[in-house]
Amino acid sequence: MQVLNFYSRIFADQLKRGRKTATIRLGDKSHKYRKNQAVLVTIGYQFSPREKIFDAVIDAVEVKRVRDLSPRDIEHDNPEFRRHDELIHFLEQIYGRTVTQDDIVTVVRFSQIITHPPGFTDARLGIGGAQN
Repeated sequence: MQVLNFYSRIFADQLKRGRKTATIRLGDKSHKYRKNQAVLVTIGYQFSPREKIFDAVIDAVEVKRVRDLSPRDIEHDNPEFRRHDELIHFLEQIYGRTVTQDDIVTVVRFSQIITHPPGFTDARLGIGGAQN
């Protein structure tokens, strides 16, 4: 199974509360992540123990320039941000290099896989003993 890892503990709470539903990665990562792919969402550093947050499915993978990111793209990555300059500063901290509006990024949107969602029944899916 592929892993979608986050390094910062700051994201643990946002992920667990469903406030972070995307990640913006520098470069074209479309070869690494695919729509409908199951991934394990974790937090931790390379060569260290990592915390499993949840299993997820990738809903969309979009490659675009930083300047073409919408405020919604940015907010789904980090609920505290809305503007390009905030995201650029954050990416520079993560990647340790200058990031510009012309840089290519990959937006990976994902949804948590829940084994038995509350109130989710076969009848709602239109299968089983549901009557019309």
